[in-house]
Amino acid sequence: MKTIAKILVLCLCLALTASLALADYTFPLEKTATFTALTNFPVGTESNPNNRTIFKRLEEATNVHVEWRTIQSDQWGEKITLEMSNAKTLPELVFNAGFGDTQLQRYAKQGAIIPLESYIDSCMPNLSKVFEEAPEYRTMCTDVNGHIWAFPWIEQLGYEKTAIQTVSNMPFINVAWLNFLGIEMPTTVDEFEAALIAFRDNADKLKAEFKIDGSIIPMSFIMNDGSQDPYILINGFGEGYGDVDNGRHIAVTNDKKVISTATQEGFRKGTEWMHKLYTEGLIDPEAFTQEWSTYVAKGKSGRYGVCFSWDVANIATLEGWAPLPVLTADVRNLTPQNTSYTSGFDRGRCVVTATCKNPELVCAWIDQMYDPMQSPQNNWGTYGEDDDFDIFVMGTNDAGEPMLRHAPLGDASPVEVREAESVNGPLAILDSYYGVYVTLPDDAAYRLDWIKDIYTPDMNNEYVYPNVFMNENDNKECSNLSADLTKCINTAKSNWVMNGLTDADWNQFQNDLKAYGLDKYLEIHQKYLDAFFAE
Repeated sequence: MKTIAKILVLCLCLALTASLALADYTFPLEKTATFTALTNFPVGTESNPNNRTIFKRLEEATNVHVEWRTIQSDQWGEKITLEMSNAKTLPELVFNAGFGDTQLQRYAKQGAIIPLESYIDSCMPNLSKVFEEAPEYRTMCTDVNGHIWAFPWIEQLGYEKTAIQTVSNMPFINVAWLNFLGIEMPTTVDEFEAALIAFRDNADKLKAEFKIDGSIIPMSFIMNDGSQDPYILINGFGEGYGDVDNGRHIAVTNDKKVISTATQEGFRKGTEWMHKLYTEGLIDPEAFTQEWSTYVAKGKSGRYGVCFSWDVANIATLEGWAPLPVLTADVRNLTPQNTSYTSGFDRGRCVVTATCKNPELVCAWIDQMYDPMQSPQNNWGTYGEDDDFDIFVMGTNDAGEPMLRHAPLGDASPVEVREAESVNGPLAILDSYYGVYVTLPDDAAYRLDWIKDIYTPDMNNEYVYPNVFMNENDNKECSNLSADLTKCINTAKSNWVMNGLTDADWNQFQNDLKAYGLDKYLEIHQKYLDAFFAE
């Protein structure tokens, strides 16, 4: 393994030397260069990036030493704002920033970060090649004034209606329970409700058969919590828009109009149906208040009949579970998640600050993160680790060239292993890389199959809202409007599922949305959608 590591470091050194022909640097540098950087690390993992294998190899390959300061990831949101406000202690690079558009625009206006487009063109051939192959990403990184303020994170896994992000809050059903009770996989809301009732009414039999300690919970979720939200279930009501974007509650019609999903009749009918499930004792009473740890603990105890997440393996087990198909109510439809057609994208993953003494060197070093052999390691993990598990083994592709092969996950938690090995930050993995530089991870492969086989055939909406970079004024206004609108909608969802709603409740809700500026909110979004399709 050490021999392979040395060979790969040598290969990386040669690749770096060739890739930097446009700049004044040849890696590894003859004399060690140093710069300062800030990043975050997951709770319970290595806090010093220089102790991670990936950065050890990068330092050997480049002769660039990074003096890191780190913040635990669960404290990042609070502490990074303070870090960015102190010019005296600001590092030259914020590696795993994850800045939103508002933060990018604020720090750019304050002069805390520098524009990057000239460095991308002059000394970042790897990133430039990514932008040449997939120009939509450069467009998404560029503001209305032509500036790029941050280096992106890009993870393509599928494209458009087969993209892995089209279905975030995937519903999973306990097929072991279905089979034991002799129930077919539900395909309509009525069949689904009947299955939940069967789980409830046969609780004692299920506990005895599957040796479950604790009460049976027909369905659990975390309301308004991203991938754990249950409102994917209401897609079949009304015109079928559902409410899959629980951050903005918008969708795009097939005639390219931005609508609020919360004003649609299907939202009301679907919510009334969810309330019916609640009154029948089919929904976990804790689903509106529970935290992730509680949600997972009950799932790992085998108590759920239905749950929601990105991957059921995070909540329960793969064995004995399957994705719930799209349910027919008034129609059969699944609205894809907004911004999902270009797959995974984070515009603000990494920034260079105004304190940077040598931006060319820092950008040339960052460009190595975009090497097709480096990006997968930064994203998922590496090979040749000293611990008991490797994300990758080094192999070859069909042409006999080096290729990272995902090791079997076995019983290991994908999230935990990746957090222990990966470094995240700026990177790019395009669909064209699979089978050439890296294999598909097992958990992505089966999730892509689920989407392609189970969900894509019922995606009748042609468009999703794209990832647009609004100007500062529009972004600020949308953020302000969204705060009230989202709170109003999310509060209504939870309240109505538990307590039901009347005509008076619905009419007041619509009036409240208008009062909170819904029309202006949709108008701004429509402006950028029109501009997107006009290009």
